[in-house]
Amino acid sequence: MPSRWRSLLLFLLSVTVTYAMQVPATFSTKLVHRFSQEMKPVRVQTGDWPDRRSMQYYQRLLRNDFVRHKVNIGGARHQLLFPSQGSKTMSFGNDLAWLHYTWIDIGTPSTSFLVALDAGSDLLWVPCDCIQCAPLSASFYASLDRDLNEYSPSSSLSSKHLSCSHRLCDMGSNCKTSKQQCPYTINYTSENTSSSGLLVEDILHLQSGDGGGSSSNSSVQASVVVGCGMKQSGEYLNGNAPDGVIGLGPGESSVPSFLAKSGLIRDSFSLCFNEDDSGRLFFGDQGSTVQQSTPFLPLDGIFSTYIVGVEAFCIGNSCPKVTSFNAQFDSGTSFTFLPGHAYEAIAKEFDKQVNATRSTFQGAPWEFCYVPSSQQQLPKVPTLTLMFQQNNSFVVYNPVFVFYNEQGIDGFCLAIQPTDGDMGTIGQNFMTGYRLVFDRENKKLAWSRSNCQDLSLGKKMPLSPPNKTSSNPLPADEQQRIKGHAVAPAVAGKAPQNSSVVSSQTSQMISYWQHWHCYWLLLFLLLLAFY
Repeated sequence: MPSRWRSLLLFLLSVTVTYAMQVPATFSTKLVHRFSQEMKPVRVQTGDWPDRRSMQYYQRLLRNDFVRHKVNIGGARHQLLFPSQGSKTMSFGNDLAWLHYTWIDIGTPSTSFLVALDAGSDLLWVPCDCIQCAPLSASFYASLDRDLNEYSPSSSLSSKHLSCSHRLCDMGSNCKTSKQQCPYTINYTSENTSSSGLLVEDILHLQSGDGGGSSSNSSVQASVVVGCGMKQSGEYLNGNAPDGVIGLGPGESSVPSFLAKSGLIRDSFSLCFNEDDSGRLFFGDQGSTVQQSTPFLPLDGIFSTYIVGVEAFCIGNSCPKVTSFNAQFDSGTSFTFLPGHAYEAIAKEFDKQVNATRSTFQGAPWEFCYVPSSQQQLPKVPTLTLMFQQNNSFVVYNPVFVFYNEQGIDGFCLAIQPTDGDMGTIGQNFMTGYRLVFDRENKKLAWSRSNCQDLSLGKKMPLSPPNKTSSNPLPADEQQRIKGHAVAPAVAGKAPQNSSVVSSQTSQMISYWQHWHCYWLLLFLLLLAFY
């Protein structure tokens, strides 16, 4: 464009903008494109200089835009880590104690282990230089198609002994010298169940991605503490986690803690368990924008496990009184346990509502079991709803365990057991169908319905499961009785308090629209001037 036309257009533009925006003066400065000739002497040393309007030119511009877009929307915060063999988790049913497992790789060269996911403990341990371990041959487990592995620190080039003087050595006082290798012993809630051995440092192999199935994943190696499990006892010799456990608890020795402290992830992780026994595990996941949440509660002043406060427990549309309790969300527990007072009220109300004949099944650990009228179809089973602060609700759509025979359904039981004390445990059977986010950074548990297949941000599953009708809302009197501050829909969004405020806001919007065309004209003419 000739310079005289450029000057004329800029002059007309300045007059128009000055008149429309009613400002006493305007200020301007020269704009220089990042790939202009003026910038070439400054930036050419950083890489190849693209020819204007070439394919490389547009690729460089687009790549820069993508980077800016990710920064602006916080995309960099959403990088997730998952085990190097994939984020998938799996359950093998009764063959491996109904727990969920995932494959992980440890050491150099790497060795694969099928570890149980346990949000109720901290340490990652695997069978190692075994003195007393569970069988590792696939022939002992109907569901496995390959043998399980045993770890040996001496075979890993990246392993290091953890000394008794290390701050994570809880049993350091039992050592003869500070340089001695640190021993460990973990006792679990199951009777006489434990793992013991020595602590080492080694590499855990991971992948990074955005959780949306991207093919541009990259490898990550993280240094973690590993329990060399030389001796197991109790349930760990009977098919529970024969190849080890990955502790996901809030303690310093857990894998999420190491990853967060090293700056690899935000201090959070998610578990998702689907009804087909598959699932997903993501480190660094802080969930979606549609999730509900409730705060974690400290135990004796310390956040040593993932405890939440249940304010009411509802069966269908009924919320029996005195059903509040604290509960630990624990993926390492197959089924759910409730304090005695809550268990009695909930089980009796469930018994009133279910349309089936009460019965018993030999070997079943549950008290409230039933025989359906038809072996081909379950009767309608009432949903269970855990109510939290501010009326956040966690709905369990399938709280029963079903037994089958050759003809079909043999019976079903309410998969809840009573426990001593005031603390309950929400096990895996209540977690199915949810993306559970253990947000340690903000000390809260968050959840949203999910099919666990696509955890990319912003995507969600309908609030009611497929092929099922939505549960009826709780009666109004029950909503009011539950603690928290329910907000009526009519006042959820505040309107301006008087008409003058509305008038002022409306006039401002009209003014903005009157001047908006000037901004577009300015942008257009500047592009003509400098291109």
